[in-house]
Amino acid sequence: MQRDIEPLSPVPLSESERNFRVVCIALTCALVVHSMLLVAVPVYALKLGASPLMLGVVFSAPYLLPLLLAIPLGGMVTRYGGRSLMIAGAVMMMAGLLLIVAFRGYGGLLAGQLLIGLGQLQMVLAGQSVISSLGTGPVLERYFGWYTTWLSGGQVVGPLIAGALIDFGETTRPAFFSMAGVALICVFFASRLTGKARRGMRVDLRKTGFRAQSRLLKSSSGAQISVAVTITSIFALSVHGSYLPAYLEDLDVAASTIGVLVSLRAVASMLIRPFIARVIAAVGGRQIAMLVSLAALSTGLVLLGFSEHVLMIGLFSVFVGVGCGVLQPLSIVILAESVTDEQRSGALGMRMMANRGINFLAPLLFGIMLELAGFGASFFTAGVLVAIAGYLLFRFLQRLESS
Repeated sequence: MQRDIEPLSPVPLSESERNFRVVCIALTCALVVHSMLLVAVPVYALKLGASPLMLGVVFSAPYLLPLLLAIPLGGMVTRYGGRSLMIAGAVMMMAGLLLIVAFRGYGGLLAGQLLIGLGQLQMVLAGQSVISSLGTGPVLERYFGWYTTWLSGGQVVGPLIAGALIDFGETTRPAFFSMAGVALICVFFASRLTGKARRGMRVDLRKTGFRAQSRLLKSSSGAQISVAVTITSIFALSVHGSYLPAYLEDLDVAASTIGVLVSLRAVASMLIRPFIARVIAAVGGRQIAMLVSLAALSTGLVLLGFSEHVLMIGLFSVFVGVGCGVLQPLSIVILAESVTDEQRSGALGMRMMANRGINFLAPLLFGIMLELAGFGASFFTAGVLVAIAGYLLFRFLQRLESS
């Protein structure tokens, strides 16, 4: 018989601070790898002669296994603790990167992308679960604001490093080897987690599986809002992050300049995230903050494909960065506050499943649009879809207030 779960005792302040910093450093390194891949993979694939549709397949590959395994892995975080899953994820990322280097061609690239995507999922799920147990309300908003600021820092640095390494070495191999070294740093810091992050919880599997998350999504408006915001923001981020380098490569922009432009979005996100709690208070609450951020996302994508000037492309990338900078941490906070401790990792897994699902589908759909209509019409269509999602969310929030 399943024994009752005892309430968790408050986390000591010193342990809370230590684990927060360790998670931030480890996941920042993971995001350095992820953002280096955003530059290195398109350049590598184009050197292999990839078509727009093949680019879509390559960009979607890291999100296939997370789409299928996010919820089960969330349950594993609950049972075994965040530390073990973070270490395993970092090791898997290293293996994927070395696989790309060892086996040149689409086979090695796709297999490596699959492993890297699964490893990143494990690290992110474990890190978010650790941090979401450290507070509630404005305290949790600040924690996730700073957490995502750290990650944005990794997204700023990664493209710059990758672009410089590719320009210097005239090949992508040094960039992939460097990423494997950064993943090793992730292993070191993940192993430093202490206390609650090392311990699992014994929970009923019926509270962490697919059916449990389906029931939660049907019954909780907070979960519904979180998933809707996640899907929309990740769609915009996936389209922008995956295809902006290819668009710039098509414009004959140098790899180092591509790195700078990709980093601009992350810079914008990084600058706004420490002040998320203040931004939410200033605009009049979470609902208005979500709608304004979605408007920024839509505007950035709609205008991006109609500009071939580097400065304007940078400006529209900032719009996307500001929108995602508010929406992503806010969606985590809303979800974390809508569930109990034992539900949290599974619920975050559900959110990550939606995240990875749209990461998997968006590049494929955009690749098809690009094949048919070119960059300008494709970015415009993506922006219109984000605007439609924002309108539907606005109507949903109105119905909640009136009920």
